[in-house]
Amino acid sequence: MGANGNTGELHTDPQTQAVARIYADAFLDAIPAGQSAELIEEFGSFVNEVLVRNPDFRTLLNSAMITRDEKLAVIDRTMTKSASPTFANFLSVLARHERLDLLTDILDQAQRQLEVRSGQQRVQIVSGRALSSASIENIQRQLAQSLPFQPILEISVDPTLLGGLVIRVGDTVYDGSLRSRVKQLRDRLRQRSIHEIQSGRDRFSHSERD
Repeated sequence: MGANGNTGELHTDPQTQAVARIYADAFLDAIPAGQSAELIEEFGSFVNEVLVRNPDFRTLLNSAMITRDEKLAVIDRTMTKSASPTFANFLSVLARHERLDLLTDILDQAQRQLEVRSGQQRVQIVSGRALSSASIENIQRQLAQSLPFQPILEISVDPTLLGGLVIRVGDTVYDGSLRSRVKQLRDRLRQRSIHEIQSGRDRFSHSERD
């Protein structure tokens, strides 16, 4: 299941995401060879199905009123027989470090890091209007030819863009929208005006001294 299928609320602050990524990397590193897809699917099913169908269980895992040892006992009692040893142990690690509230964030980061390790990476595409299948295929092909990895497109629509595309690759944003071009033009005109005003002041200042 993709990250967009996560039903839990993702935190957006960088510090939380950094912590989630550390645990995600640790989880991936602990997976036996050849079982990455299987374990990620198990992780996703636990977050998106087990916790959704059992809100009381989710509340218990996230509650500050339940001690760490009590959560460990619950995990041992409920997950040891039903979950794989790797995933059950990972849940215990999170409980010991009181990070069970980051399960959704860790799943999201684990999915992303598995993609990166597989030579893939997500690319956000924002357009002013819905893109046709042909346009999406064309964008996919061009990005695949120009990027050092296989792009996984995440497409959304923002009507305020007026036209063009905004493409985000990691921390880099390529803004080719009409809104961006208008802003760039406005900034250039503003800079030109400032330059002309300053030049006029300089000429006036020189003429006064003359």
